[in-house]
Amino acid sequence: MNFEKTAIFYLSIKENLYFCKIMVDNGITKNNWKETDISVDSLWLINERDKTGKHANVYHGNFVPQIPHQLISRYTKENDVVLELFSGSGTTLFECEELNRQYIGFDINQEIIDYVNNKMQNSQLPYKLNNCDVTNTSQFNKVIQNNLKELEKPAVDFIIAHPPYLDIVKFTSQESDLSNISDVNIFIDNIVCSFRNALQYLSKNKYLAVVMGDIYKNSEVIPLGFYVMYAIKKNFKVKLKGTIVKNIEGNRGKLGQQNIWKYRALMSDYFLFKHEYIFVFKKEF
Repeated sequence: MNFEKTAIFYLSIKENLYFCKIMVDNGITKNNWKETDISVDSLWLINERDKTGKHANVYHGNFVPQIPHQLISRYTKENDVVLELFSGSGTTLFECEELNRQYIGFDINQEIIDYVNNKMQNSQLPYKLNNCDVTNTSQFNKVIQNNLKELEKPAVDFIIAHPPYLDIVKFTSQESDLSNISDVNIFIDNIVCSFRNALQYLSKNKYLAVVMGDIYKNSEVIPLGFYVMYAIKKNFKVKLKGTIVKNIEGNRGKLGQQNIWKYRALMSDYFLFKHEYIFVFKKEF
């Protein structure tokens, strides 16, 4: 018996079975994987934000649509439920509509919720968009349980979160708005609370993605994304499956002002932020 060939044959079967097992959940198979546009690289270079469909850059700090598109395509299949903790101007919801995923979203800014609902008024997508503080456990539980019941789903299949970056941009004047928190420790406590509320409704072995960037405060870089990543790892039974660095060239705030920003950076001691981090976790409880 040729043990080397037998071992290779065994490993080949095992790898194929594993491939099929992990690909079933998002609709990707051995027959169609070459056609997908899903990136498996840890560096995402995006030339400009997607402006097609319902997407519009009307809200400061809103998602680049390509990010939820990639994550939803990678970690869910059609008719799965995507839960978003900070829904903002609807970028993830619009991608769910495009990809035929159901959606549950939360925000505390009624004005932006009305804007999104207006854009979705002719949509056939089953979705729920709630004015709810995700750090309020009793309120969150009541709302999401009603949402799941109405969607006839036992749990959610993917969680995505793009929280505020402390008080860099204040979205509302509400006390419960995370964008009004200036203390890092208080901010992290609230982030952990929101994920604790949400993760109990995520099915086991499903995924959570968090998009965060660094901030510059009190003359130094605050690695907020890594603080959030560490807090999630410390407080929950999850595995970190990916740390993706994303850069987009078409930054509205700096568009046409590259020379001014470069001059200011050269005259000082800081670097220009062009990146964000995307942390992907797998739930194990």
